[in-house]
Amino acid sequence: MIDWLGIGHLFELSAAEAVAGFFTPLAIFAVFFVAHVVLPAIRVPGYVINPETGEPRNYRLNGILVYVIALVVWWFELTGMPREWFYKSSLYAVVGGTVFTLIFSVFAVFRHPEHQGRNWFLALWDGRVREISLFNERIDLKMWFYVVGGTMLSLNALSGAWYNYERFGDDFNPGVWMYAIFMTIYVVDYFIFERVQLYTYDVIHENLGFKMFWGGIMVFGWLFIIPLWGMAAHPHPGWSPLWTNVLLIGTAVMYLTGWVISRGTNMQKYVFKRWPDRKFLGLIEPKFIQAGDRKILYSGMWGLARHLNYLGEGFYSLAGALVFGYFLNPWAWIYFIYVLALFTWRQRDDDRLCAEKYGPEKWAEYQQKVKYRIIPGIY
Repeated sequence: MIDWLGIGHLFELSAAEAVAGFFTPLAIFAVFFVAHVVLPAIRVPGYVINPETGEPRNYRLNGILVYVIALVVWWFELTGMPREWFYKSSLYAVVGGTVFTLIFSVFAVFRHPEHQGRNWFLALWDGRVREISLFNERIDLKMWFYVVGGTMLSLNALSGAWYNYERFGDDFNPGVWMYAIFMTIYVVDYFIFERVQLYTYDVIHENLGFKMFWGGIMVFGWLFIIPLWGMAAHPHPGWSPLWTNVLLIGTAVMYLTGWVISRGTNMQKYVFKRWPDRKFLGLIEPKFIQAGDRKILYSGMWGLARHLNYLGEGFYSLAGALVFGYFLNPWAWIYFIYVLALFTWRQRDDDRLCAEKYGPEKWAEYQQKVKYRIIPGIY
């Protein structure tokens, strides 16, 4: 069965290595926690209001510094760990990380009282509070999640690419490396614009339950590279140099198109929330619907679709599926299918939350102005 799935190479660790793989996430959690707390950071206000003070919550951001140090440590093998270790231990790390995030979730959730009358399972899954900060707001758990998850997404992808090179030598698949580059660009972009993330769905709306612990760390950090579980074990697909370059350039263009859409929409919303009267890029006049003391933006990119940023994620994931050159291999399409399902559900949930936030009448008015959910003219 394992060989049929094409992941037999991920079960080749010895018993001692399997145990080490299981505990690898716990070691990473601890090291990154200390690094996030100790290393210098900028402190900025976010969008979420601290109910105790009535002021925006403060966050310490140093993700790019933590990431760069981790990348250097990984590349030069300063811990003695080989570069392909993260990839080769993937399955055991996912199991171990799931166990540890479940334990952390239990402590985080059940130390807070339940106010919504839900059963314990739903409380554990969804969480009971939206924010947990420690050491006098020196560390915010959500931002720590993404420091760990983002850094490990890049390192896991690069580790898989290194495994592919080590295994096949001159016959390595450049698409595997391009996939790792896509994921690394995604992470670097995230950390450069880390402050913008304080104005996104997860930070504003999600509670801190197992869904957030596991999703923010393990799904983001380990499972976003799940196509590599199957694809890193394949050599060059055998295309001619010309068509290989066409594939690599075409998917790179597709990926950059997604980046422009995703980054552009998030930046426009960020600028609008911080400076409501400022033109985006000096060109796009902010148009909005007033809903009490809140404003609903409907100009520029946000006038094309209500969740145009999700379309950018779709381009990311489609480029990642095609880049391997094995179009009929199901492993190549797993992340694309995940993104398609996640954001189709999330935009519906976000619409529901926005109707509660802005009021059903104002949200209906916005829906009349911006008719499409994700894809302009289609959906």
